[in-house]
Amino acid sequence: MSLSRKRQKELRQLQSEAAKLWAAQQVVAGDAANVAREAGRQLDNFRREQVLPAVQDVYEHRVVPVVDKGLKMSHDVVDHKVVPAIGGVVGSALTAWDIANAKRTGSPRPAPRALVTVAEPKRGPGIGSVIAIILGAAAAVGVLVAAWQALRADDELWVADDPLNAPEA
Repeated sequence: MSLSRKRQKELRQLQSEAAKLWAAQQVVAGDAANVAREAGRQLDNFRREQVLPAVQDVYEHRVVPVVDKGLKMSHDVVDHKVVPAIGGVVGSALTAWDIANAKRTGSPRPAPRALVTVAEPKRGPGIGSVIAIILGAAAAVGVLVAAWQALRADDELWVADDPLNAPEA
């Protein structure tokens, strides 16, 4: 299929215009990349000079005091609520244990233990001690659950050694 000279001339002219347009788009794309690069540099300067100091100021003046207050309150709760409650429960359990032992052995009821008074109160457990107590309790619960799972009677857990054979016809 041949084209007339007029059509060939129009096609060459169209190709020439497309090439010029492509070159112009390449220039525009290069300029856009330069503008984007400069905008990124300016944004980094703004972040470093304006945003970062404002964030640090808010952190130091608003977040840190609240966290410190929360830690102090949690220490107070642990020292004045949790530790005495646990001590009372343990003391009651030991008393019940002593009474049960006394009844079992037939000996008279043991004398109550004398309370020891300390002139200077001991500082409460630190955050590390609290975390260690919580992790220890969680580990004990995990061991108990694992033991219960291992020792419970569940017939569905047993698997036959030999697979069932299909009946012969």
